[in-house]
Amino acid sequence: MEESGGGIGHLLMTVFLYCFSSFMVIPAITDVTMSAICPGKDECSLAIYLSGIQQAIIGLGSLVTMPIVGNLSDTYGRKLMLTLPMILTIFPLGILAYSRRREFFYAYYVMKTLISMVTEGSVHCLALAYVADNVPENRRVSTFGIMSGIVSCAFVCGNLSTRFLSTPSTFQVATAVSVIALVYMKLFLQESNTQNAISAKASSETNCCLLEKSPKRTFQMFKDLPSLDDAISLLKTSPTFSQAALISFFTTVAEVGGHASLLYYLKAQFQFDKDQFADLMIIGGIAGIISQLILMPILAPALGEEKLLSVGLFFSCVNLLLHSIAWSTWVPYAASIISLLAVFAMPCLRSIASKQIGPCEQGRAQGCLTGICSFANIVSPLLFSPLTALFLSETAPFHFPGFSILCAGFTGMIAFLQSLQMIKNSTEYVSSSTADIPNFVEP
Repeated sequence: MEESGGGIGHLLMTVFLYCFSSFMVIPAITDVTMSAICPGKDECSLAIYLSGIQQAIIGLGSLVTMPIVGNLSDTYGRKLMLTLPMILTIFPLGILAYSRRREFFYAYYVMKTLISMVTEGSVHCLALAYVADNVPENRRVSTFGIMSGIVSCAFVCGNLSTRFLSTPSTFQVATAVSVIALVYMKLFLQESNTQNAISAKASSETNCCLLEKSPKRTFQMFKDLPSLDDAISLLKTSPTFSQAALISFFTTVAEVGGHASLLYYLKAQFQFDKDQFADLMIIGGIAGIISQLILMPILAPALGEEKLLSVGLFFSCVNLLLHSIAWSTWVPYAASIISLLAVFAMPCLRSIASKQIGPCEQGRAQGCLTGICSFANIVSPLLFSPLTALFLSETAPFHFPGFSILCAGFTGMIAFLQSLQMIKNSTEYVSSSTADIPNFVEP
């Protein structure tokens, strides 16, 4: 257990450093994009469309690569598969660290798009699989919550540092921290004990994994990579897993659409800049830290993962709906506090899914969910980028600048309703299982 705890600790530090370097550039990238493409303007449809196209292309690439990365990590180890994305993400940051002129911005745009097709979401996916390898089921949701809390800490620290750095310094520091994250991971992170877990489980249970039910089926690099049939068979593993996949899709569509629209909406509506974006994100990040590191370990055992998932999805919808009707500059700040309850959703969802799959398929399961989220990353920009550009322009059919964010909130409501169905199915399953137990009490 000591080794496992040490491994998880080094994993959390790796995730923190990686996310810190990624998050600290988010408040600055909108201003960089606008100044490179439409200098001197507060509204630019081309910038919105370019961001949406980039997100869709990245999602298309991730849809293909994430299940592959997850599967290969089951065979070759989590640490080995973490190395590639952590190396590649350094290069786009380095371009903007050098210069933010138009030609360098377009070079960044192309390189970021191509690299993110392979790396987007992979660090998070592999980290979740690493946790599932090393943490027992009864402690898994709390550990997933702690990891999300660490991501929120990185989010706050990254945005806080951006608040006090110039734009050039922001990208330079982000590049340096991404290099430090890679070096730290290579030096200190132990390889996951997934192979030991598989061997131990296989010796005590003959049917520990779905894959073991199919004889002579192995995943070897360039020989037997996962196919569409593999993904479909995984989704059929259990009704709960397929419901979790559906919720992941609609939740990601809503979150990606809402977040991408929000920054340009606040820029056009209230003339927010880098510093105000950072302030807004810091509030949401602090709320996430309190929620995931303090509230979640208390509420998860008391309410159960399914109910906590529904709570998170409901308040995520409320958050988007409030942003969409913001009538003053203080409303987005107040709405961000709702993140205190909204961030429960994804850790609960990943934990629920991990418990439906055998110990030697955690990479496959998390990769499948990440691939579904990547598909949502394709769909979301196609839906919300045109809406955002239309309703922020002078040719909007009616005056409602936050209409695209409102639509994102309604999309999230679909995920919330599906989570209620999951609770119902879970309750019915428990009731039927209890009813099947014979009563041996003598009259």
